[in-house]
Amino acid sequence: MSVTESPKSPPAPTAITLHQKSRVMEIAFDDGRSFSLPYELLRVYSPSAEVRGHGPGQEVLQTGKRQVDISALEPVGSYAVQPVFSDGHSTGIYSWDYLYELGENQDSLWAQYLDRLKSASASRDA
Repeated sequence: MSVTESPKSPPAPTAITLHQKSRVMEIAFDDGRSFSLPYELLRVYSPSAEVRGHGPGQEVLQTGKRQVDISALEPVGSYAVQPVFSDGHSTGIYSWDYLYELGENQDSLWAQYLDRLKSASASRDA
């Protein structure tokens, strides 16, 4: 990068819509990309310490989240949102970068989640 170039800023959302019936968060970004993120995916990949743990290998497999809803979506400054899920989980702060990453990697993340459930003989249903 030359001295005159500025670092590229990460995409920022231009619209966020919660579709309660289909349980999907639709998020559009200023680079033209948009993603439809299932509530279940958002919940099981919450960036909270409750889900991620406090270090590698401490992740907690989330089970029974197929029917989870988002009952509220609170802004966090100008960089993130904090959903309140119907199962009471409300500690994950989802930065714009993280939501974009979830959208870009949704297929592989979903496959990893299903594999982890299968390995644990666990279910998406409560």
